[in-house]
Amino acid sequence: MEDPTLDLDTVRRELLRARDALTAEMGALTLVIRDPDATIGFGKRVGEGTTEAITRIERVGAANALQSKLADVERALVKVDEGTYGICDRCSRMIPVARLEARPSSVLCAPCSAAR
Repeated sequence: MEDPTLDLDTVRRELLRARDALTAEMGALTLVIRDPDATIGFGKRVGEGTTEAITRIERVGAANALQSKLADVERALVKVDEGTYGICDRCSRMIPVARLEARPSSVLCAPCSAAR
C-alpha cells in the first residue's frame, strides 16, 4: 500500500544504492586471495592459528549480517514493485513513515522486528 508521504521513486533509488553497496561489500568480504606458495593451515605458531581462526569466524559473522541486510533490501524492492511497501510482512499493519524514512529496507514494523 502506498503512503502518499513517501516518494517511492526516491525509495527505490535508495534501495538500489543500498543493494549495490551491500553487494560490493559482500564481494570484498568474501574475496579469497589464493597464494600458490601458501600452505593450507592456520599458521605455524599456536597464536597464529587462533588469530586466523578468530578472523575467519568474524568474517563469516559479518557476511551473514550483510546477507541479512541484503535480503531485507531485496524484499523491500519487491514490496515497492508489488505496491505493498510500508506494510509489515508479519502482522500486515502499516509501518510508520518515520521508520521507513530512517530505514527504507524495513519490511517489518518495530514490534515485529524486535520479536524476530
